[in-house]
Amino acid sequence: MAELCPLFSGSTGNSYYIGSKSSGILVDIGRSCKQVTTVMQRCGIDPLSVQGILITHEHSDHISGLRVFASKYHIPVFASKGTLGALESMGILNDNYPAYTIEDTLELAGMHVNAFRTPHDCAESFGYRIEAEDGHTVTVATDIGHITPEVEENLHGTDLAVIESNHDIGMLRTGPYPYSLKRRILSDFGHLSNTACADLLPELFEDGTKHFFAGAFEPREQHAGHCAADRRLRHADGGRGECGGLHIAGRAD
Repeated sequence: MAELCPLFSGSTGNSYYIGSKSSGILVDIGRSCKQVTTVMQRCGIDPLSVQGILITHEHSDHISGLRVFASKYHIPVFASKGTLGALESMGILNDNYPAYTIEDTLELAGMHVNAFRTPHDCAESFGYRIEAEDGHTVTVATDIGHITPEVEENLHGTDLAVIESNHDIGMLRTGPYPYSLKRRILSDFGHLSNTACADLLPELFEDGTKHFFAGAFEPREQHAGHCAADRRLRHADGGRGECGGLHIAGRAD
């Protein structure tokens, strides 16, 4: 049975392992090869188990360990045409590992991968819905400025959803960040707010999703965002005990 192991999440780096101890997929690798390898081994996962790396987009907190890790273990990399073009121009791609464009779907590590477009300020970002051999699904949708119909379609009915919950709008507006960064984060191609995430979770729960991981939390906003979303899920569950709860994808800082 495939499982999700959130290795890193947040502005300092993002990476998720999906699969079994013997075979699986990495979604993004936004920390160094050494850091990712160390955390994988702590989780009982051999880096040689990774059959492929899915990249959501080219921002550094999603690809900083890619070149070294993929080169060291000769692991194929998969991403959109736009993302691969950006990685090529950044000097990330090399002859030590193959890189392939994903059109829509892919069979990898015994799992079916469906790629879908996400709204973010980069070349061409993707989210991924991954179905294991037993039919269970995991959907990763992080770094999304807003919920598009395509994003929502791929989240609905999934067994486990990794969805962005990045910021409290009020705290961001009154916080210390430069105005240009605040405007970027709040835009439709920036990052999903805690409120937007919390509004969506009960809808996903009613459609069958029972397990949730909130990704890309920033530390100072983590508690408030988690509480708001958790309250909405508990209300939707109505005391039935069907919801597996909302978990915060780990930051290993």
